[in-house]
Amino acid sequence: MRSVFFIAHRTASGSRVGIKEIASGIESPEHFLAKILQDLSRKGIVQSVKGPNGGFYMDASTLKRPLSDVVEAIDGNSLFTGCGLGLEYCSESNPCPLHHEFKAIRNKIQQMLQETSIADFNDDLNLGITKLKK
Repeated sequence: MRSVFFIAHRTASGSRVGIKEIASGIESPEHFLAKILQDLSRKGIVQSVKGPNGGFYMDASTLKRPLSDVVEAIDGNSLFTGCGLGLEYCSESNPCPLHHEFKAIRNKIQQMLQETSIADFNDDLNLGITKLKK
């Protein structure tokens, strides 16, 4: 998620950002980040261009995507459907001790992520309201 925000923030003017700059900017291991960004690129969350003037970037259409797309691209939909205790048998008919309370929280998180676009967070970064690191 941080890498997506970093790319959106740094490429708002139409430029591209390289993997080394992203890794440094969000304090993440470069090799680990490269795999994640490659996957996000394949899934259309970020764009990439190879070569000496290449890098990662986001355009107007990708900035409009909801944050839930980023979560699902990396982790699948288990955040939105899974059990709070990680139990496979948990369901409406066979609830775990946390089922009803966790379901309410899980649904609120899903709603927030579906209703918030990448651009919404990018606006706050550009205004200096939010930060990605100290």
